[in-house]
Amino acid sequence: MRINLPHNTSKENARRIIEQKLDQLQGQYSDYVNDVDKQWSGDVLAFNVKAKGLTGKGTVEITDTEVILDGKLPLLAKPFEPRIRATVEQEATQLFKKA
Repeated sequence: MRINLPHNTSKENARRIIEQKLDQLQGQYSDYVNDVDKQWSGDVLAFNVKAKGLTGKGTVEITDTEVILDGKLPLLAKPFEPRIRATVEQEATQLFKKA
């Protein structure tokens, strides 16, 4: 699943916003998420997440104009891809509207 999201801010500010949101989500869903691995390499964040026996992984790339989320959903989550995509797009619009 690949989602391109305009950020309307600097790369540095976009990264700060992404980090804050990831920290918030990790705290909010700590009862479900048992392993999170994230590693920045330049403007690309590689991540692996394990929750309730399911694994998701992917990257978040920050360009001058957009954030590109490229993730591999677990097979069991595939039927929910349209809903997940819509939720991510809606959340990102709200996050970067404030930027």
